[in-house]
Amino acid sequence: MKHPFSTATPTAMAAGAALLVVLTACSTVDSIRGPETGASTEAAAYNMRSNDPLARPTQVAWTSARATRCGFVFNPQQLRSNYLASESRAGHGQAKMQKITHAYDYTLESVSQQIKNDQAYCTKDRLDAIRVDLNRYLAGDYRAIARMAR
Repeated sequence: MKHPFSTATPTAMAAGAALLVVLTACSTVDSIRGPETGASTEAAAYNMRSNDPLARPTQVAWTSARATRCGFVFNPQQLRSNYLASESRAGHGQAKMQKITHAYDYTLESVSQQIKNDQAYCTKDRLDAIRVDLNRYLAGDYRAIARMAR
């Protein structure tokens, strides 16, 4: 049986090798840099490294989605507005603010969709964890230390 690359020209093989190097480099950079979009699941939000540049918007949005699902009385739009205003005051440029806003909105939508039909979602432990994080965010403390349950 002939090897599939045995008929490839040296130029084609070099191009393929170059493409492989570029793709490998991109995935390595992405794994170091972290996600560009926020979190698509609860586990992804929970496991995000606190030093990831998108950890704050991801965890604030995650908490907002969870609090909304569990019937906490707060204004999710006001939380979003206050959070984004605090990031803007931090002096981020327009491109960074777009990433932060996108991460927030993507996480909020993704997590909301994931948990909306889970009738057993709002356990006592989860409510306690959400309450602590939500109160902290409503007070303007947006550190990325949210937890699933305490």
